[in-house]
Amino acid sequence: MKKILNLAFAFAIATTFVACSDDDNNNIAPTTGDLTVDFTGLEALGADFVYEGWLIVNGSPVSTGTFTSVTFPQTYTVGIDDLQAATTFVLSIEPAGETGAEALAPAATKLLAGNFSGNIASVNSDNIVVDASGEIKDLGSSWGKYILATPTDNDDTNDASGIWFLDNSNDPTVAGLGLPTLTDGWKYEGWVVIDGTPVSTGTFTAVDVADDNAATSPFKGSVSNGPGYPGEDFVTGSAAGVDFPTDLKGKTVVISVEPSPDNSSAPFALKPLAHVVPADAMTFTVINMVTGPLPILSGSVTR
Repeated sequence: MKKILNLAFAFAIATTFVACSDDDNNNIAPTTGDLTVDFTGLEALGADFVYEGWLIVNGSPVSTGTFTSVTFPQTYTVGIDDLQAATTFVLSIEPAGETGAEALAPAATKLLAGNFSGNIASVNSDNIVVDASGEIKDLGSSWGKYILATPTDNDDTNDASGIWFLDNSNDPTVAGLGLPTLTDGWKYEGWVVIDGTPVSTGTFTAVDVADDNAATSPFKGSVSNGPGYPGEDFVTGSAAGVDFPTDLKGKTVVISVEPSPDNSSAPFALKPLAHVVPADAMTFTVINMVTGPLPILSGSVTR
């Protein structure tokens, strides 16, 4: 009988200990939490870049992880203290495999951003377009004009094979693009879509000076680099399976907003201007562009 009582007592003590241990485990605060992102309009990046999410906690960035898939929603595990204290979410474009100090903060190419209201942050791409005073501007207010001409050679038979974003309808010639100033990490780029393949006319940040490839383009003629405005002469070489010179009438002209640096050979998702060159377009004559397809780059972040 004594042994039976001792066993019963030991069992009761063990049961009490386990119950207390279970209660203690149930009372342990979680150290991590879930962050769910759901974005609209993102496109796959070039092979050398990834998207990366960031929480802004007490003014400092905390990475939520990188991704390349543009299928959403996606969920990430984040430290609970950072998750609860975050005031802002930022999505940036980063070099793949980045290490060292540069990996501890978002690159200049910050694509989406928004502040938390409760447990949800509504994010959009408004933060990349500002004017000189820092005021956010709408890409939908962009306007554009261009002419067909090939001023970089002395051949007057191929003028429909060049495009320049300028307005020569009055003297002096003026810029043919009205675009808001971009923040660091972004550039504009001109394109001509030839047989379904976009061919770059060059990247630029200012509309009243030559673009970045003015002196290095493989397509220009040898007489000059062209006028001091963004544009391109397609008078030598080839691209998209087409030998130059060609005829740009009937082709689509696009102005896009591109991350910088960028290794993609296609226009990025933001295209403020697009226009099909009229079949009866006259060379050296101003042609007006129209607002292009502006996909909604936005989404929500839930903690």
